[in-house]
Amino acid sequence: MKPTPRLTNSLGELSVLYASVLARAMAEEGRNPEPLLERFGLNRQSLATPDARISIPRFMRLGEAAIRLSGNPALGLTMGQLSRPVDAGMAGLAAQSAPSAGEALNTLIKFGGLTSHNSRGIPWISDHGLSANFYSIRPYNVFNYFVVDSVLAAWTQFLRTVSGRGEVLEQVNIEYPSRGLDAEFEAWFGCPVRFGANGNSVQLLPAVRDCPSLQAQPGMFDMLARQCERQLLRLRSSWTMGDRVKDRLAPLLQGDAPDLGTIAGQLGMATWTLQRQLRAEGTGFRELLDETRQELASQYIRETRTSISEVAWLLGFANPAAFHKAWKRWFGTSPAEHRKRYLTEQRDKGIV
Repeated sequence: MKPTPRLTNSLGELSVLYASVLARAMAEEGRNPEPLLERFGLNRQSLATPDARISIPRFMRLGEAAIRLSGNPALGLTMGQLSRPVDAGMAGLAAQSAPSAGEALNTLIKFGGLTSHNSRGIPWISDHGLSANFYSIRPYNVFNYFVVDSVLAAWTQFLRTVSGRGEVLEQVNIEYPSRGLDAEFEAWFGCPVRFGANGNSVQLLPAVRDCPSLQAQPGMFDMLARQCERQLLRLRSSWTMGDRVKDRLAPLLQGDAPDLGTIAGQLGMATWTLQRQLRAEGTGFRELLDETRQELASQYIRETRTSISEVAWLLGFANPAAFHKAWKRWFGTSPAEHRKRYLTEQRDKGIV
């Protein structure tokens, strides 16, 4: 019997805790967030349920709508300003009790999977703990600028909270091009901000990385970190081998498709071992590659405004014609027709 796969949005999903921060930012801008939240299927009860999730594409649309309503294109900075360790769930509670600011940020990112999952890439720490890096769903447009802004700003605010310092960064790198808000961003972050960079990251001041956390509590840190580890293991324990393969496939589908050997290497096993385990689950590598592409394609066409040629590249197709052929096989129509019909349905519901 084929195992039941894990249920998740193919592009990724977030805890509604992040939507709560967005609601507070709207209120800070003098706007009542409740009517907008209701349009997106959220209310006080759902926002008070930490286990509830919202898809990343839906969260992006919610944020774009909030920016239009507030008139503030830098709403992501307001979100960062209003963020608290508890808004990151158990990971935030564990992180704030870490011994140093650097270890606190590392803990926050290490256990971020408890409240968010981006299938195309995950945050990571580099340069001996001096750089925190964020991967955004691409390409950039009005729907995802604020996501980058809010994540980098929230990390910065977190460092300020645990270190007690206002100046915590050496530099901020933002992948998308300048939108004419350079001065505002540099004033908020308190350091140079480089737009059009090779990635999204905050570079910590060395003294801040090693700064003792104002909320350090060794016993609580050990207990909460172990709880986070157990929760992560529990989340992944239900994954089939097919789930694990698809999880590795998604970030690598850009311009080309990875082969079986690449995925086996990432999973730390021989190619034949992976093939055998997939056969035992009633599936195979090519089937999983096709399923991953189909799931991601549906989300890109329905939930983003990414051009069809860009979607083809993001899914590793040789050219747009190959993508069109695959889409026709999956859904019996064209990507453009599918998108048009979906957007019409969304407008009728008052969401778009």
